[in-house]
Amino acid sequence: MIFISILLIIIIIISLGGIYYITAFNRLNDLKTKINEAESIIDENLRVKYDSLIRISNSLKKNSKENKNYFKEYEKLNEKNISNFDMDRKLNEGFTIILKMQDDLGLDGDEELNKELEKIRRIDEKLCAAKNYYNKNTSLENAIIRRFPTNIIAKIHKFRIKLFFDGKDMEDEIIDDFKI
Repeated sequence: MIFISILLIIIIIISLGGIYYITAFNRLNDLKTKINEAESIIDENLRVKYDSLIRISNSLKKNSKENKNYFKEYEKLNEKNISNFDMDRKLNEGFTIILKMQDDLGLDGDEELNKELEKIRRIDEKLCAAKNYYNKNTSLENAIIRRFPTNIIAKIHKFRIKLFFDGKDMEDEIIDDFKI
């Protein structure tokens, strides 16, 4: 009788451990999927924003009296191997230049330009939401990976601590890695 009770207790403990293992593994995979989806949305919107900025820059070159190419470095961004964060920063800089040029050239009434600028503003809203979603799920995944006993499950399945969208590593010794 005691042997059956001990065997039953062992089976229950192993079953509970298996259920926990499966639940933790599925939670990690769900978060990984959400992070990958957010990255995909960010990638897609950055490409669309880049294309829109190039179209606007070509339009501004035509309307500029100097016919100067202010966007030469932005036109070659897609050829460079840079992170999404750096691409986002560069595209935001380009957008700021375009807004300044629009004012300087007096193109506030240009319907086509305003349409493209509005498109970029909508893209920026999507990017902001996707970045927040990415960072939120990255934070959750990192917290699960650090916690015992899920850290063992994470090591078995090669889950690693991820950086936030801005590339900031909260684990390193660098305290002034915020870029302006």
